[in-house]
Amino acid sequence: MRLLLVEDDRLLGQATLSGLRTVYAADWVQSAEDAVEALSTTPYDLLVLDINLPGISGLEWLAQLRKNNNNIACLFLTARDATRHRIEGLNAGADDYLVKPFDLDELLARCAALLRRAHGHAAPVITHKNIVYDPLARTVTMDGGSVGLSGRELALFDYLMNNIGHTISKQQIESHIYDWGNDDIGSNTIEVHISALRKKLGRDLIKTIRNIGYIIEK
Repeated sequence: MRLLLVEDDRLLGQATLSGLRTVYAADWVQSAEDAVEALSTTPYDLLVLDINLPGISGLEWLAQLRKNNNNIACLFLTARDATRHRIEGLNAGADDYLVKPFDLDELLARCAALLRRAHGHAAPVITHKNIVYDPLARTVTMDGGSVGLSGRELALFDYLMNNIGHTISKQQIESHIYDWGNDDIGSNTIEVHISALRKKLGRDLIKTIRNIGYIIEK
């Protein structure tokens, strides 16, 4: 999954980005104007959005997104702890909020919950046949036994498991599991990771749809 962090405080932004990247592909911009440009070129799964931004505020920008029928999941970061400020954020279209200063583990847990709901998963884990995946703990079990995946394999597996029944193109995969900080995408990188997942989780789990992409069938 790929997240966009919109935070103008440099120190907080750098720290938050580092924390998010322990689990997700994540990019960071410092204004709503830069976020508009990022959204125009990249298919993000979640916004982590500061309310107080230079220029257009996070509240104003999110309200514009919702007016334009953009339903991307959004978690507000706010230094405002008053009830009315939280209500303003939710009324502007936020799905959740977190008050600064916040704990990184709580931020990751809230992101995981929002992403889960955005993909139609009510349960905290995703179960498919003999495989159980816990997105927050980042664990995979098959037939009750733990399966070790590399960070990139896990990112690819996460994206496919959150889109069970949907064919995903190679380009979509690259857009969702690599962020601006990565330059290690080779021409056959995705194929290598798919092959590794099949060896660890079974050859029949991930189907190849010729000239289209990959799918975990329901």
